[in-house]
This record gives sequence, C-alpha cells and structure tokens, in this order.
Amino acid sequence: MSDQGQFESFMQDYQDMVYTTALRLVGNEADAEDIAQETFLRAYAHFDELRHSPTAGGWLKTVARNLSLNYLTRYRARWQFFSESVQDGHEERDLTETISAPDSDERAGDLADKRTIIEDAIRALPPGQRAALVLYHFEDMSYEEIASNLKVSLGKVKTDIHRARESLRRKLGHRLAAGGF
Repeated sequence: MSDQGQFESFMQDYQDMVYTTALRLVGNEADAEDIAQETFLRAYAHFDELRHSPTAGGWLKTVARNLSLNYLTRYRARWQFFSESVQDGHEERDLTETISAPDSDERAGDLADKRTIIEDAIRALPPGQRAALVLYHFEDMSYEEIASNLKVSLGKVKTDIHRARESLRRKLGHRLAAGGF
C-alpha cells in the first residue's frame, strides 16, 4: 500500500475522534472541520513517526485540543463573560434557552439519540463555559490546567464549569424527570 493509501486509512481511523474533540470545544461544525483538517495536515507532516506509533491517537487528540484552544483564545472577544452578561442590574441571561429541547413525550430509543441531545446542549453553552466543561469532563484536565490553557483565573474556571453544569441540568432536567435518560 502506498504512503498516500496508508495515510488515508490512518485518517479514516481517527477522523471521528479528532472532529469530535474539536467540535466539543469550539461548538461550531465549520470551525471543527477546519481544526480537524489542520490536525491532519500536521499529522501528514509527521506521518513517518505516527504510522506505527501506539500513541498516535493521543498525539492527534492533543493537537486537536491545542488547535481548538488556540482558536478560542484567538477569538476570545466573541466570548460572553459573566460580567458582560449582567447589565444594568438585570439577572444573567440564559443563552441556552434559545434552543428548544425535544418534547418530553418523545423517548430517545437508543444511545445515539441521547448522545446527540447532550452534544447539542453542550454546543449551546456559551464558549467559555463549554470550553471549561469539555476540558474538565472530556479531556480530564484539572482546574489549574484549564485555567492555564484558557489563560483565565482559577475562579473563572470553577464558575464557568458550575454554570455550565447548571445550564445543562436545566436544559436536560425535564428529560431526566420524564425518564428519557
């Protein structure tokens, strides 16, 4: 098999993991596709080292995570921080309320449907909350590592994770109560 064929096979083996890692962090399909593409461009440059490495998946996940974090840092101006969401003494807006949840009567028959609902709810979180939550729960990073990677305070990380969990609990709570999960 040619190097090109081997790389295509390698890419097919890891494309879902790389894309999912990026999508969870950036919350936008087009941006996640760009990050996945950049990840595989970098993998192609190192393919001789990666092709037989048992740690290739970890390397790819780390590159996808770092590219996603770089993207979020670069576009931090788009993030809506708590201080910006409280205006004139009004309560914080819940930005996830703009997406309607599936009807509580509708039963998710299989794991794929449940995963889709949860992933959609995570993507609906504000970027700062989403990034902190994903890094903590999906990437197993500590609060300190997250603060360092996102270049924010430890308190901000804790607050963002707490708010993300509360938002998800509200969003998915009726499904839990109805036995949909």
